[in-house]
Amino acid sequence: MVRAAASRPDRRQSNPVDHVLPLPQDPPLRFRQPDDVFQIRISLLEIEPSIWRRLLVPQDVLLPRLHSIIQACMGWTDSHLHQFKVGEVCFGEPTREYEPGPIDHRRVTLNQILPGRGSSCIYEYDFGDGWEHLIEVEDEVPAGEVTATLPRCLSGERACPPEDCGGPHGYAEFAAAIRDPLHEEHESYLQWVGGAFNPEAFDVNRANRLLSRLAVRPPKRTRH
Repeated sequence: MVRAAASRPDRRQSNPVDHVLPLPQDPPLRFRQPDDVFQIRISLLEIEPSIWRRLLVPQDVLLPRLHSIIQACMGWTDSHLHQFKVGEVCFGEPTREYEPGPIDHRRVTLNQILPGRGSSCIYEYDFGDGWEHLIEVEDEVPAGEVTATLPRCLSGERACPPEDCGGPHGYAEFAAAIRDPLHEEHESYLQWVGGAFNPEAFDVNRANRLLSRLAVRPPKRTRH
């Protein structure tokens, strides 16, 4: 039976999407097409079958807000530390708990670390369980072609693992027990998650209801 680790860094909040920062008014860098929208795919690593989400986001979204977007669309509860990793470089919240700490990401935008189609990085959540998400820029969509508010979840598959279940290995054991009513841990795991859990379930409408609290209108393309 997997239990929450008392020593793990904890950042529990009443609501994971209540604490967000506004998008920058004046991006620190200028880009070839600053009003393009990124279509990104977020997938959990070391999980089979894959747990993933596809979204439209402003390319100049600040990383703290992107963190909130990922939490909302994946189904996490923002209970632990996080960071974005580009190669050996890490961006995250300033902290003295880990040295050397990550680069302060409060004024860093997505298109500063992922410049366009084909680029990718890692988003790590919960340093104890070690959930790593691959973020890939699949496409760049002109803002004039986007009519919905952003961010927007387009599709996805499978439920987010429960918090504190032990990372990919622990979740594999948990999911196997949940799927098999005859498994010796089936009932205890069900009780641990509150009585019901469907590993195959994902509700894109619910994800977008959560994302609506972080929504902004797509920028209008300037005509010359």
